[in-house]
Amino acid sequence: MGFTVERLVLADEDRDELERRVRAHTSSAREVRRARTILLCDKGVSLAKIGVEVGMDQHRVGEWRKRFLADGLEGLEERPRPGRPRRIGHDERMKLAAVATSEKDEDDPVPMWTHLELADALFAEGIEISASQVGRILKAMHIDVTKVRGWLNRRDDPDFWDRVRDVCGLYLNCPDNAIVVSVDEKTSVQAKQRKHKTQPPRVGRRARREWEYIRHGTASLFAALNVHTGEVLAEPIPGKNDSQNFCAFLDEIDKTIDPALAIHTVLDNGSSHRSKHTKAWFAAHPRWVVHFTPPHASWVNQVELFFSILQRKVIRNGNFTSRDDLITKMLTYIAKYDETAKPFRWTYAADPLVA
Repeated sequence: MGFTVERLVLADEDRDELERRVRAHTSSAREVRRARTILLCDKGVSLAKIGVEVGMDQHRVGEWRKRFLADGLEGLEERPRPGRPRRIGHDERMKLAAVATSEKDEDDPVPMWTHLELADALFAEGIEISASQVGRILKAMHIDVTKVRGWLNRRDDPDFWDRVRDVCGLYLNCPDNAIVVSVDEKTSVQAKQRKHKTQPPRVGRRARREWEYIRHGTASLFAALNVHTGEVLAEPIPGKNDSQNFCAFLDEIDKTIDPALAIHTVLDNGSSHRSKHTKAWFAAHPRWVVHFTPPHASWVNQVELFFSILQRKVIRNGNFTSRDDLITKMLTYIAKYDETAKPFRWTYAADPLVA
């Protein structure tokens, strides 16, 4: 006699929810596996085949099937596990969260909380807790005291939107008898040489790179992006990133562009871009029209897109035996880039630029 099992037939709303969980990037691997299990049960697939499909023992598949039949979608949720009750109760956990999210004393030489310091702070208030427990509890609360994300409110600049529209208008429509260039500097690029040779990737194994390296100084680069062709003109900064060197680079740009064309240039608010020396240079070159991005909005400057590409393609995984080697490789890449350069497709939606 064969065994018979109760057939599992999903309601439309349950099927839609399970399919959503399978597709969602925010679903955990457990949630996806359980959702796929129930969807396959609904199709009449055997428990053994489902186990192979989802990577689960067939008896475990049967348990999730029974739980869904008994409790529906709630049956797929985690249940409280047996064990001793929590020693650190609700009040103590809230106290930990309050301390972890508080500012430290300005005179404290260690500006951020550590798990050990939090444990000590709670111990001083009569709560015995280990640093490892602090870490586990904060992780469950989605509180991370070990990392910092840069953040700064944009100043309330009444000209912000006018400036953005001005710059974006240049990207979308080049003025007649003119050229639009986006200019900026990429500074303090480190020339790092790996102490040990990087091993290439193999089947089933990523490339291996030794973390030790030798520093050979830093290099900085001026770059000008022709917005409507995508071509880049770049030169290493010979010394300080100051007005004299910046204006010397503007001279080089000026020489390469047809004298009959006006030059609209997009700049951020760097000190070398707004100095008296630079203002005098622009006054002496009337075909140059300057368009400044708003403060804290350098992401509007399109040359930042190219710097992002240069960082990923050349600098991030590069091996440089000297500062000159770094400069040579950056300029060589830029020359090859210009051979097939295309303008960036500009779709302004108030989001930071991403290449």
